[in-house]
Amino acid sequence: MSTITNSTPAITRVQIPQTLRNSPVVAVLRAGHASEYAPVIEALVAGSVTNIELTLSTRGVFELLPEICAQFQGRAQVGVGTVTTAKEASMAIAAGAQFIVTPVTEPEIVETCVQAGIPVFPGGLTPTELHRGWQSGASAVKVFPASQVGAGYVKDLRGPFPEIEVIPSGGVGVEDAIAWIKAGVVAVSVGGPLLGDAFKGGDLTALTDRATALTAAVDKARVEVAQAGK
Repeated sequence: MSTITNSTPAITRVQIPQTLRNSPVVAVLRAGHASEYAPVIEALVAGSVTNIELTLSTRGVFELLPEICAQFQGRAQVGVGTVTTAKEASMAIAAGAQFIVTPVTEPEIVETCVQAGIPVFPGGLTPTELHRGWQSGASAVKVFPASQVGAGYVKDLRGPFPEIEVIPSGGVGVEDAIAWIKAGVVAVSVGGPLLGDAFKGGDLTALTDRATALTAAVDKARVEVAQAGK
């Protein structure tokens, strides 16, 4: 008589950096060329937004990433987003990316990052996609586009997947960010609502002010969540 066991292999997962947990805002940057990034990153860092996602939809990211990482070493965590293949993930890691973000659920990308010891946030929207990314070893899953579901989606996901770590991205504004944090996400990704006209000659001091305000609002929401949990 045979015996059936339900043992599940342990999942190898690169943990979310404590720096992201402590400062849970990721700024998503898209520009015409990566040469435009540095002054905008300086303005964001001045406003305490220190997790920076450089998207591959911007030209020159691979070429300038080592220089950007060196410039902001110790002041910001610089990752690469809009990664859609394992090859792109490998190239980004080789160039110095400190985390990888992808809009899709592709286990091969997750595996590449896990093997390199780099945090990875694969994107998905449905429970099936998000569970697949999490089970592949994602550090956290990116709910994308987050504006299509809203912060209440976190509670729905935590029903069947109580351990899942979530980062919303896509159409997340300041008020949305607060709602997502209160819903229990580990961090929020913010693009246009934070960057505004920064890559079109806009006032970078105003960008720093927006970053400061967003950081303060998120920190306040985190305190409220902590107090409610006591």
